[in-house]
Amino acid sequence: MLLSSEVTMPYSISLTDAEWEVLEPLLVEILAQKKRTKPSNWTKRDIIDSIFYQRKKGCNGEDLPKDLPPYKGGLLAL
Repeated sequence: MLLSSEVTMPYSISLTDAEWEVLEPLLVEILAQKKRTKPSNWTKRDIIDSIFYQRKKGCNGEDLPKDLPPYKGGLLAL
């Protein structure tokens, strides 16, 4: 499994820095704070990019590229 710091290939759905600056504060407001037992391997930005990729391409979660967070684990990590 690749860690988010190892992702080097941007996709057409990847958020720009400007888009992320707008979205990140909104996520903090709408997502419940979770009690974490261990840190996530993926950033929230990586998880959102993964969801956008899956929605745009219409692929199954199992068909996501390996450098994106897994669909099941990604949604649960938010």
